[in-house]
Amino acid sequence: MKRLLFLFLTVLLWMPTLPAQWTSSLVYENADGSLSYVRDTAGNVIPDFSHAGYMGGGIEIPTLLTEITISPIPGDNTAHIQAAIDQAALLPKDAQGRRGAILLSAGRYEIHGTIYLNQAGVVLRGVGDGADTLTNTVLVGVGNVPNQREILIAGGGSSTSWTGQVPGTKTDVTSDRVLIGENSFTVANAAPFSVGDNIILYHPCTQAWINAVDGGGTASEDNWTPGSQPLVFNRRITAIDGNLVTVDVPFYNHLDRSLAQSYIYTYNRSGILTQIGIEDLRIDIQTAGGDDEAHAWTAVNMKQIEDSWVRNCTFLHFGFAGVDHETATRITIENCNALDPVAQVTGSRMYNFNLSKACSQVLFKDCRASNGRHHYVSNGTSWVSGCVFLRCTSVAGYTSSEGHRRWSMGILYDNHVEESVRSTGLRLLALYNRGDYGTSHGWSLAHSVAWNCDMKNGQLVVQKPPTAQNYAIGCSGQINGNGPFPQPAGFIEGTNQAAMAIESLYEAQLAARLNGLDGVVINTGIGEKWAFPELRIYPNPVEDRLYIEVDAQSAEPVFMQLYDVAGRLIVRQEFVWRTELDVQEEQAGIYLLHVIQGEKQGWRRLLKR
Repeated sequence: MKRLLFLFLTVLLWMPTLPAQWTSSLVYENADGSLSYVRDTAGNVIPDFSHAGYMGGGIEIPTLLTEITISPIPGDNTAHIQAAIDQAALLPKDAQGRRGAILLSAGRYEIHGTIYLNQAGVVLRGVGDGADTLTNTVLVGVGNVPNQREILIAGGGSSTSWTGQVPGTKTDVTSDRVLIGENSFTVANAAPFSVGDNIILYHPCTQAWINAVDGGGTASEDNWTPGSQPLVFNRRITAIDGNLVTVDVPFYNHLDRSLAQSYIYTYNRSGILTQIGIEDLRIDIQTAGGDDEAHAWTAVNMKQIEDSWVRNCTFLHFGFAGVDHETATRITIENCNALDPVAQVTGSRMYNFNLSKACSQVLFKDCRASNGRHHYVSNGTSWVSGCVFLRCTSVAGYTSSEGHRRWSMGILYDNHVEESVRSTGLRLLALYNRGDYGTSHGWSLAHSVAWNCDMKNGQLVVQKPPTAQNYAIGCSGQINGNGPFPQPAGFIEGTNQAAMAIESLYEAQLAARLNGLDGVVINTGIGEKWAFPELRIYPNPVEDRLYIEVDAQSAEPVFMQLYDVAGRLIVRQEFVWRTELDVQEEQAGIYLLHVIQGEKQGWRRLLKR
């Protein structure tokens, strides 16, 4: 017995000490599993990303029964596979709108044209995505007719960008301001709408809005122009109370009526197809290697499509994208590889996993990209929002995964990992201003988050756009605001600090929502002006002692109240011109300071480390 006790104590002594978990000051978990979010004085807050993915997140991708099986034929298989898709269109739909799967047996399928997976409820399934054609399904893109074509287009096939209006349903949004993260607003007339309607909210790109975002962040002669960058959101109505409308997904940008008159309309959904899947196959495009561009350009395009998926697939040697999206909502791309593009290493090429115009709630999960320019990227400008890259891996990228141009909103990079880096300090993830790059790209991302991302020895750039914010929380590597165009740094917290309490933001938000736990938003004096230009509060962040000073010439007393984020009063003091607080015993986190002097008052956020 003594010997066993000795061995047990020895094991305890040799057990490694785990690092203490730390909690972000902006998002943290409460005892009941709900999440609290801190909104800053400009109204910015980290939004809920949990609605990304198939059926709006948290719904398992179905496995459809195989209804049709084909094997490869000699020569071109384009028409052969298309005939199977046309045959599947005759199958009856179940209650969810699903028909069944077409199984492509193992083998090599030459594709000389484009396959159109244009039947709702149909899955195109192989037997594996490896290179061996004896045991896997390999589609080989052959030739270049037409020039730089797509191999497989899934969905209705047109980039309509949610423009179809049901006549008589357009009405103005009358809320003066809808903040990021909110999902309710008032309208001039709610009578044309019903719960369940698919609506589009359109915030026009006015000169006033362009001025508010500093011309887009470009040189003055290249400023964005009115009409060029509307903020567009695809939503479903979940409740109507008088003229108050509530939708299923929060907005990923402020909607300010003083800058633009937003409106909504019922979307006619013309041409949208749903419940389409691509599974367990490989698309390898034939090229001459090097910088050859005379070959098929994109492996898969999810176009005019909703509530669909691609999983367990590999795409190689494309020039533009392994998987692209246009007019795509609630899509999951899971466990897919987009590898080794072949093209000139220059603009408009090598976007391994790409979001083009009109994309919302697209989830990329457990994917892998190699040797591209921008591995995980939004190219869809201000028509893209609420998309998530979860646990994706990047290998030897030439430059950064990023919002690429013109105000994409609410993009989350969650546990993004750079597996190998071409050179130390290379920019590999960026939420920033691209200035005069390309077609006056300017501010490429707003209200976007890098959460628990590993840059190895590469650089993550995060900068703060006018009227908005970007965040890098719990990331490792070189994390800073040093982009190619000087701008203020965004919110950076917990750099190179291990053991985040919330390891994955998306998964924590999804778990809370599926458990029916609403987020708690803590406001830090929204709309109030800080009326103390002569007041100094330092240091911030604070560790041990906090100092507060006002103009020594004033004899009017100052009242100071310090609260934690739950609203509990920590301390209240009255002083004349200077005081100090001992806060070393307080827990790390965010605190709210309220200062009053005569008619002046205001709030300020403090971070205790």
